[in-house]
Amino acid sequence: MPFSRFQLLRATTRSPWTRDFRHLLPVPKHFAIKQSFYDPGIKAVRVKDRIKFWNVVPGDRVCIRGDGSGTIHEVLSINKFTNRVYLKGTIREPTKGKMPVNRSVHYSKCQLLIKEMEKKTESGTVEKVHVFARRIGVRDPHWNPEFRRFDWKRVVLASIPAHVRRTAGKEIVLPWPEPETPPKPKPNTLLDTSSETVLKITYQPPTFQPRGKAKSVVADENAYIKTLFNPSPRGFDESQPMELHLAKELSNPHSRAKKQARWQAARRRKSELLKKFVARELLNQGDRTAREARAEAVFKWRQQMEEERKAEKKRRWFTADRLAKLARKGKRKQRKAEKQKEKLTQLVLKDAPNQVIPGSLKQRRA
Repeated sequence: MPFSRFQLLRATTRSPWTRDFRHLLPVPKHFAIKQSFYDPGIKAVRVKDRIKFWNVVPGDRVCIRGDGSGTIHEVLSINKFTNRVYLKGTIREPTKGKMPVNRSVHYSKCQLLIKEMEKKTESGTVEKVHVFARRIGVRDPHWNPEFRRFDWKRVVLASIPAHVRRTAGKEIVLPWPEPETPPKPKPNTLLDTSSETVLKITYQPPTFQPRGKAKSVVADENAYIKTLFNPSPRGFDESQPMELHLAKELSNPHSRAKKQARWQAARRRKSELLKKFVARELLNQGDRTAREARAEAVFKWRQQMEEERKAEKKRRWFTADRLAKLARKGKRKQRKAEKQKEKLTQLVLKDAPNQVIPGSLKQRRA
């Protein structure tokens, strides 16, 4: 599945895991064309230059190759399309028309920190020495179905200083950094519910009578609804809980059981209608055989089912909004026709020399 321009702009990620290898797909050339001056530029290296297995991920501690100060940085995020590694805490100074962003370096300039060692100097003092990985290999790449990601082992092949040479025969496996969990927002005390409100009893369940006693009167929904508009008469049992009176209104009409019941009722109606058609045709069989009569009944039954389907489709099409729109349209047409009729009835031609009045009309005017 090809990626979009928006996904390419948001390619920088802080996740250390590799979910797929879509960053190895070619980028369409028209993505690099700016539609306006304010459009962000999209950069991507060639497919053959992109890295498949990223061993430098967010959370790792690295040192920049060629940096004389030897400062150790922490990786903030990575961009697999540009092979850039963004460092935490190093902000690039903003320039004209650009926002301040974290400093980024190329993947090849990053030396991964393995561990810190203590080394004795000639004077007898102990100083700390940082061991960095010069080359890292990939071992046992596989798909992890539990976490839905690709996993592999990062193995140190060469280091600076040459710590791997002294530990020959033992592979140094670098553990993956644990992703930072975002800080949880502090709870808002204004939105908390007080303990008194929680412990307050706001609902009393109805008391049901046991089966051995006399049957209770069934709650009438219509009687209860009538009392809402005319509270003077009391035509229903007030001792019953409100839920029993409004059971139909409070229940979900789109539940699976009710849908199945409606579907079964429709199936029964269709089968009964087919039996009626067959019985009618067999009763008026005439010169036809029983098989021909049944075929005629099935044909008429299918025609009626199709007519009912079209009628139901038309009924659903005529919603309240569409009926109101058709009514407004009919009124506009009627007003327009009345205006045209009024103009034609009140039309008066001015006397002019090119007009000829018939003789019968002249005698009437005289």
